[in-house]
Amino acid sequence: MARKLFVTTALPYANAAFHIGHMMEYIQADIWVRFQRMRGHEVQFVCADDAHGAPIMIAAEKAGLTPQAFVAQIAGGRKQYLDGFHIAFDHWHSTDAPENHELAQDIYRALQREGLITERVIEQFYDPDKGMFLPDRFIKGECPKCGAKDQYGDNCEVCGAVYQPTDLKNPYSALTGATPVLKTSTHYFFQLSSPRALAFLKEWTQTPGRLQPEVLNKISEWFSEDEEGKPTLADWDISRDAPYFGIRIPGTEDKYFYVWLDAPVGYLASLKARLGAAYEGYVADPQVEQIHFIGKDIVTFHTLFWPAMLHFSGRKVPNHIFVHGFITVSGEKMSKSRGTGISPLRYLELGMNAEWLRYYIAAKLNARVEDIDFNPEDFVARVNSDLVGKYINIASRAAGFLSKRFGGSLSADLGVEGRVLLDGLRAQAEHIAALFEEREFGKALREIMALADRVNEFVDQHKPWELAKQAGQDAALHDVCSVCIEAFRLLTIYLKPVLPALAAQVEQFLDVAPLEWSDAARALGRHTIRPYQHLMQRADAAHVDKLFDAPAAAPAPAPPAHPGGEPVAAQIGIDDFAKIDLRLARIVNAERVDGSDKLLRLTLDVGEGRTRNVFSGIRSAFEPEALIGRMTVMVANLAPRKMKFGVSEGMVLAASHADEKNNPGLYLLEPGAGAIPGLRVR
Repeated sequence: MARKLFVTTALPYANAAFHIGHMMEYIQADIWVRFQRMRGHEVQFVCADDAHGAPIMIAAEKAGLTPQAFVAQIAGGRKQYLDGFHIAFDHWHSTDAPENHELAQDIYRALQREGLITERVIEQFYDPDKGMFLPDRFIKGECPKCGAKDQYGDNCEVCGAVYQPTDLKNPYSALTGATPVLKTSTHYFFQLSSPRALAFLKEWTQTPGRLQPEVLNKISEWFSEDEEGKPTLADWDISRDAPYFGIRIPGTEDKYFYVWLDAPVGYLASLKARLGAAYEGYVADPQVEQIHFIGKDIVTFHTLFWPAMLHFSGRKVPNHIFVHGFITVSGEKMSKSRGTGISPLRYLELGMNAEWLRYYIAAKLNARVEDIDFNPEDFVARVNSDLVGKYINIASRAAGFLSKRFGGSLSADLGVEGRVLLDGLRAQAEHIAALFEEREFGKALREIMALADRVNEFVDQHKPWELAKQAGQDAALHDVCSVCIEAFRLLTIYLKPVLPALAAQVEQFLDVAPLEWSDAARALGRHTIRPYQHLMQRADAAHVDKLFDAPAAAPAPAPPAHPGGEPVAAQIGIDDFAKIDLRLARIVNAERVDGSDKLLRLTLDVGEGRTRNVFSGIRSAFEPEALIGRMTVMVANLAPRKMKFGVSEGMVLAASHADEKNNPGLYLLEPGAGAIPGLRVR
């Protein structure tokens, strides 16, 4: 019986272009969806831009755009990535679309009717300079548990503690550097701690197959009780105060839904935009399975908040939440500055085959919540060995003989050994299908390549290139080459979810209709193929090296006569040095200076309870956005200097070579981890 599958991936936040982590998730989901369709199942595969929230509002303001215009710019760049990597969503929407406003407000009203929305007056940090309440991620300070500096307002990245922003020690606004003040505000809460919400969530999460074991282990801690016997799972604050870019809460003038309430509703909104009038009937159909592919960083929202929202608003709950890990590069977390970041767009611009990456990622993926690693050497070796050396090689070794000697027609006999080989390949169809179904893509590809090895062993044993030279061996040559092509077709069926574009080329070469999974059970028989054309190039290590963001190293210059290209300055005494007050400073804002191609305007927190304005001639070396939040060193007692752009209240320190033409590079001085603004350099 054909299944009805409603499949989504996590909504990307619409404040930046896609990164390689997005591509990994979309490729994983796309492979699974393509496999389901090859099995004859009906799939609705949708996604959307997550368009709301304070970060987008603030980024749009800095860019001089409305939030809608800012999001539209980001959304306009999505298609080139999705098309480039053959990711075939049925519909792509936005959480700022009318469907999402309507659905989010309907769900809220339903939760109100269920008595699960309550109002509370809370204390919240307010930025007096910015004139707004601060979201958790825009408040930083010292962790109340371990004392680590520069931690966000909701959790500590050092010890993992979760807390309220008001628990932070020495808090400051990440927007302006100002010390936030506590103000009261009425907020709306979804009562997840209510007995019936807890009872539902315990039952839903414990349903076999719903969640992966490691996910279930992670969220089980939310169902425990504290020392006073109260549930660990607290009520969820679902409102934010104006100014805020989002969906207005019904019945209010200055309250908006917290972005995480309306973001998952975007799944339904995208589906509704696709189906139109058929939407209500589709989502009410008990046969429809709702499935989400997400990363491990957003488990709580999807396994607790989202199903509770759906259930208590009278809607179907998800059948499965499939969680994956992160992607690293050569064992390191992605970082542009370290040259370990991979730009998907750069990959495509270099002309690299998108299906190399699809195959490589699939070969690393499994059903567990594990990080996967992109290793350049392994990438080249695996592409060249598996795809070209094993799979493509089968067709290239046989097709020429069939075209030149037999007009492209296949033998109907194939010989005893050939039939045994092909029967063995067909016998694996359901086993491989089960692996795809379970998202054990790495295991599936290993099984497929093991089958390719068996085919290549058959070729090496029968040596068609030698049969072609021997008189009276035409029938044997015909059979051997026909077996190769039939085996190549079977392997293509198994690989098609991973390599859809290559499979389309193979279908043209074989002159067959689009391959379905069921085609593995029947042979081509008497059939004529088209002339073979090369299907895939080998990956080149030098080409892959260009993918990384770190610039290629320039030829080493001749050793300088002096360190840094200039002699060390005349000696000074300790008293001279003591006159210079060097302080650690945090860059809380950075922006270009209109009318200057050299200067950036830096707003610095030097631990004085106020910020300083400093003009620095580092524009050629740094994007201002990349400087925000970084620590540096400044001359704090330099006399203020009046410039035509304003007053500069100090100087930040940077290093460079005296011969800038042949030794380009400007390096901002930075202290080690744990340093705080105001510390003096001695």
